[in-house]
Amino acid sequence: MTRKYYSGWDIKKTISIQELRQLAIRRIPEFALEFLEGGAEDELTLEWNRDVFRSKRFIPRTLVDTSLRHTRIRLFDQEAPSPLIIAPTGHNGILWNGGDVALARAAASRGIPFTLSTLSNTKIEVLPEKSNGRLWFQLYYFGDPKLTADLIEKADRSGYEALVFTTDANVYGLREWDRRHFRAPAQLTIRSTFEALQHPRWMLDIMIRGGGIPRLENVVDFFPPDARNTRAAVTHVPKLFVPTITWEHLAELRQRWPRKLIAKGILCVEDAVRAADIGCDAIVISNHGARHLDSSVSSLEVLPAISAAVGNRVTIIVDSGFRRGSDIVKAIALGADAVMVGRATLYGLAAGGEEGVAHALDLLNEEIHRVLGQIGRVSLTDLDSQCIQEFATT
Repeated sequence: MTRKYYSGWDIKKTISIQELRQLAIRRIPEFALEFLEGGAEDELTLEWNRDVFRSKRFIPRTLVDTSLRHTRIRLFDQEAPSPLIIAPTGHNGILWNGGDVALARAAASRGIPFTLSTLSNTKIEVLPEKSNGRLWFQLYYFGDPKLTADLIEKADRSGYEALVFTTDANVYGLREWDRRHFRAPAQLTIRSTFEALQHPRWMLDIMIRGGGIPRLENVVDFFPPDARNTRAAVTHVPKLFVPTITWEHLAELRQRWPRKLIAKGILCVEDAVRAADIGCDAIVISNHGARHLDSSVSSLEVLPAISAAVGNRVTIIVDSGFRRGSDIVKAIALGADAVMVGRATLYGLAAGGEEGVAHALDLLNEEIHRVLGQIGRVSLTDLDSQCIQEFATT
């Protein structure tokens, strides 16, 4: 039997994240898709991030009345309709004109937080004017103290609910397949240029209506004058990351930042305990979507131990590899309080902007709701490790 995904352009007719991905593949050029999907080096961790879900299998309870089931949670003393958070991702403007705003508005329409990346194409202070939802800001702690201070000050002044400090990006990762599309930084190969021209919807949206590849608005003013155009900026970004970032910087942030502080990039119990001791309100168990260090553990593998160690002290958020509502239910059962999704919502963005993102969120929420009923649970608080059994996979 030959199976085929939906081949039209109506977002609402896609019935899974994978099918939404197929629509995105047809709309955006290969270099943009590679940036969205690619992982570091041999992409082993990228593969493991998905494989780990196959080894976790549900043990359902039956003959349970689940007619009143729901997906609501409490996140930082506020009720949210689902455990989803849109993760910070940079350069979203190459997928959709005004991509950051589209993501934020879709998140607001579904009552969940959106996390703006330091390397976004939308200014920190502009986004609150465009979206009235729960806004978090992701911070890279750069070597230039003036740049870092400027980012923190703008996020504070703009009223962002939480500051998400990325701890695992002190050394810039190498995404080899992404690099192969370029003959020089920000200069596509002839083949990739020709391939991009074969995507008229993307060309019209980004290159014509959007005026070309957008700038990194939050950092570009701190670049040297000769590095402020889009092409030169790409070569300058890796220089911002420095290996001197330590726990003292996180402790300093705790003193400076007046609201919720989240440490993102935690993958071991010892670091989770240290983040809790410093006073972080939450941690994100994350391997950066497999985009920095290859051969690292997947987030789900270390989640139970970290949750057991600090789950009563901090909010536990997890990301990396989530594509199904069943993935999210497994993470909650294993100790997470909430889940960040990145690529899943970016497929929606690339396929259809704000409408596509909202549809991606709806698909995931519908799956969460359905799986809860199928395993005999009424709410996410009913989930625990007794719902899951682990099997070896080959």
